[in-house]
Amino acid sequence: MRVVWILGDQLHVDHPALHRADRNHDRVLFIESRQRSQQVRYHQQKLVLIFSAMRHRAEALRAEGWKVDYVELTGRFSDALVDYIRQYRPDSVLVQEPSQFAFRQALPRLSRKLGVPVEILPTNQFLVAEKDFKAWAGQSRHLLMENHYRRVRKKLGILIEPDGKPTGGAWNFDSSNRETYAAFRKRGPKLPQPPRSDPDHVTRQVIALVKREFPDHPGDAADFWLPVTREESLRWLHDFIANRLNHFGPWEDMMVADEPVLFHSVLTPMLNIGLLSPRECVEAAVSAYKAGGAPLTSVEGFVRQIIGWREFINGVYWLRMPGYEELNELQAVRPLPSWVYTGETELNCLRHVLRQVIATGYNHHIQRLMVLGNFFLLGGFAPDAVLRWYTEMYVDAHDWVMAANVIGMVLHADGGFMATKPYAAGAGYIHKMSNYCGGCRYRPDQRTGPDACPFNFLYWNFYATHRERFATNPRVGMMIKTWDEKPSAEKAAILQQAKDFLESGSSDH
Repeated sequence: MRVVWILGDQLHVDHPALHRADRNHDRVLFIESRQRSQQVRYHQQKLVLIFSAMRHRAEALRAEGWKVDYVELTGRFSDALVDYIRQYRPDSVLVQEPSQFAFRQALPRLSRKLGVPVEILPTNQFLVAEKDFKAWAGQSRHLLMENHYRRVRKKLGILIEPDGKPTGGAWNFDSSNRETYAAFRKRGPKLPQPPRSDPDHVTRQVIALVKREFPDHPGDAADFWLPVTREESLRWLHDFIANRLNHFGPWEDMMVADEPVLFHSVLTPMLNIGLLSPRECVEAAVSAYKAGGAPLTSVEGFVRQIIGWREFINGVYWLRMPGYEELNELQAVRPLPSWVYTGETELNCLRHVLRQVIATGYNHHIQRLMVLGNFFLLGGFAPDAVLRWYTEMYVDAHDWVMAANVIGMVLHADGGFMATKPYAAGAGYIHKMSNYCGGCRYRPDQRTGPDACPFNFLYWNFYATHRERFATNPRVGMMIKTWDEKPSAEKAAILQQAKDFLESGSSDH
């Protein structure tokens, strides 16, 4: 008899170990690990998502005729496995490659501890195999997501014409997908009802468990709102295709106070644990385009998020680990202010985005990158602390997700390995793309002075601090030139106000 050990982010119906196993003789094992759940203070709603989805998947497998053993919240994986091996004496353990580097590296040691072979099967939760990505990347000093994206689209034949050219004559439609908040107010479509899944009795039991056992973790488990089954996740996918994909592209960068979903899919929490597959999400969007149900600008933008960014950041993670998570090329060392866990700040944009993620475990990509990430970058906050915060706060956060997104995209801490420029912006960007500034005590048009938006003086302070590094960067060299040409008095005022702001606890009030 063999045992199939299914991890909490590997709940897909085509799990490779299940294909290898025999339901008449082998057993399936799920373990809820307290130690794994406390590696960082994961958002309560993420823990609800993982535990409830695991329990529902276990029930589904029982209904299919599998012998399923489920270990509810216990200490360590290894201790639970030792007890299990002692009781059932399997010939071997079948497990899919873990998505976390340290976990994968620990499996040979675990096998020795258990005294039985642990057979590790390749993951099939991505469209690009790790060895394929590594072969493409080679020894390159810099990688461009766009090159990866085009290669994968060609290889998979997604939005590719018979002559090999991209559908619509362009590889991406970014220039068409940058509608502003002002444009939305004038002619924007009506916002659809955001999706929500009501907890069933299993999820309600998990909510009570998480509130009792993890009370100091961020968020409130009682406000859980996500799908936890394959069937409900498919309903969310179909709801996005039918009701939001049509307008996703043009408005994907826009932010609106108290509207967390807008036209976004909110599929990554389920996608990243296997309740949905990347291929079926892509195929659903492409089918909608072919049927005339969604414009190419929106469909391509959504496809790029999955086969572009999602596959790219996973590839970078496995290419650069170990050590990638410790990079700090800009030598940023500032500790995070306490209000990133409460949302109690006078900056209205940060207050809205932080309160949203505390309440739901979710922000869309522009809120993560150009509001929160922008602030963390400009303020010189320590990458390890920022990475930990992102990992704690988001329901779709996993090590492979956040390492490249935070170290590479948000903080430029890898020295530009996966981003050609830092994603730095002053208040003008947030003012243009949102309605956050209207209710703020700071003014986005003021660069210095008591009413100046901190994003403005922090922006110029960032480029002054890193002038030598970025002076020859063709994408931001003009910013350095603009800084150099500013009057000495203005420079001094900017630097002093940035210093005072950051030393005051980064406006920790």
